[in-house]
Amino acid sequence: MMKSVLPFALGLATAFAASFAAVAVAAMSTEIHAPGPNGLQGPLAGTFEAPADSHATVLIIPGSGPTDRDGNNPLGVRAAPYQRLADGLAQHGIGSVRIDKRGMFGSANAVADPNAVIVDDYVHDTRSWIDTIRTMTGARCVWLLGHSEGGLIALATVARLPDSVCGLSLVSTAGRPLGDVLSEQLHANPANAAIADAGDTAIRSLTRGQRVDVSTLPAPLAPLFNTAVQGFLMSLFAQDPAKLIAQVRVPILIVQGERDLQVSTADAQQLKRAQPSATLSLLPDTNHVLKTVTTDDRAANIRTYGDASLPLAPGVLETIARFIDANPPTP
Repeated sequence: MMKSVLPFALGLATAFAASFAAVAVAAMSTEIHAPGPNGLQGPLAGTFEAPADSHATVLIIPGSGPTDRDGNNPLGVRAAPYQRLADGLAQHGIGSVRIDKRGMFGSANAVADPNAVIVDDYVHDTRSWIDTIRTMTGARCVWLLGHSEGGLIALATVARLPDSVCGLSLVSTAGRPLGDVLSEQLHANPANAAIADAGDTAIRSLTRGQRVDVSTLPAPLAPLFNTAVQGFLMSLFAQDPAKLIAQVRVPILIVQGERDLQVSTADAQQLKRAQPSATLSLLPDTNHVLKTVTTDDRAANIRTYGDASLPLAPGVLETIARFIDANPPTP
């Protein structure tokens, strides 16, 4: 794919440091598994990070495309934000499970085709992980932390299956249907000027539930609207995060970086308006992969996507940990 379609669009195109100098809380990382969607195939895989004095467990739900349990993907993201989140939460006595999606990475054998998926399938997998974590820890409920598209999956999970969830942390999560977000991103990059309108046409078709003939699209858009993932895109574009969050009755934290190129503060504010009881935290100089950016330079922002050595931006971990601690589950 050409560089012009960056960066959220790359994540949708297919479904396939400063390290801690001292560890205040010893944490044990363990490979764990949850039942896959088909018992005759392989399980879902993830990493359980459990500090010795853990008082809560967070399931980290990954963002779009081929994003692995650490928050990296083969399309150029190597910032490892989920690994950083897991390690940092452990310092606050909070355990975590970060996961590989069905059909990808450690979960490659769970399904034959990772592209043959819709939103409800990821909701099913999230429920499988919740049940596994509750059995493993003995906890009554599990926290969900959804990043980017993962926030939508977290909302869809709680809206459909409200039991057994302590609360939500929605990090860099859109407040509008993702087709609208994608359109905005296409138009925001001047390099896309010649193809953005064609992208809008494809988005409108998929939102109506109508497939797109990829051969009619400009070449840079063909991977984004790959025929193999159009079923997933149709199910994704049909979701309205604002309507979903309005149904949620557990504690909700909305975390949004003010330097995010992919999801805007307006999205976070729209989520807050739809669910006034939610807590909104806007973090200055924080981008989509939760790293510090102090400039409006787009290229400098995107460079952080490839650097796992960079720590998380100030306030990310503290905000999430403080919210979890302030909202213990009711007996």
